[in-house]
Amino acid sequence: MTRVKEIFQQAQSKADFSRLYFEHLAHLMGRLDHNVVAQVIDALLEARESGRHIYILGNGGSAATANHFASDLAIGTRSGSKVFKAVSLAANMSAMSAVSNDYGYDNVFLKQLENRLVAGDVVIAISASGESPNVLKALSYAVEMGCTTVGFSGFDGGKLKPMAQLNVHVGSSKGEYGPVEDLHLLFGHLISNYLMLHCEQEAQEASD
Repeated sequence: MTRVKEIFQQAQSKADFSRLYFEHLAHLMGRLDHNVVAQVIDALLEARESGRHIYILGNGGSAATANHFASDLAIGTRSGSKVFKAVSLAANMSAMSAVSNDYGYDNVFLKQLENRLVAGDVVIAISASGESPNVLKALSYAVEMGCTTVGFSGFDGGKLKPMAQLNVHVGSSKGEYGPVEDLHLLFGHLISNYLMLHCEQEAQEASD
């Protein structure tokens, strides 16, 4: 039984469910390795400095998080000549449908990376279960290409957790997609907000 289902059974009211749900999120956040988050930020700053691309991918709710995160990085952090070249591989429906039709959905991210990935790029793979075949195939290719690999995982981490060099992990009950996806979106906001402020400070210092 997931913790969310336990909360539903324990809650005395809708308001109580809301309170307990947020308490659960706070508990999961309290177990986060903040040093890993800092390392992810450093990896993205290095990609910006060296002109490398950042590719973000995921399925379902994780695809929405990938799109949101890529948008925040590419647009919200613009400062001077240096930019974050962030791309969501879940955003181009024409490419996704073409690859799925011709090569199968398991290759939907891999085939997109094969046309563009170079050593030194960053690949961020988002998967609550850590077991999505198309995510794992893409990440395995990124490892082979000498890229920096980042995982956003949940549950017990699945195969994604040990595969990624850096893993932002939400250790939760198996099947507890809601809280995991909540926090993955939060991580994207945390990281992009830091980078927005960093870029603002950088621009201000350059103008002084």
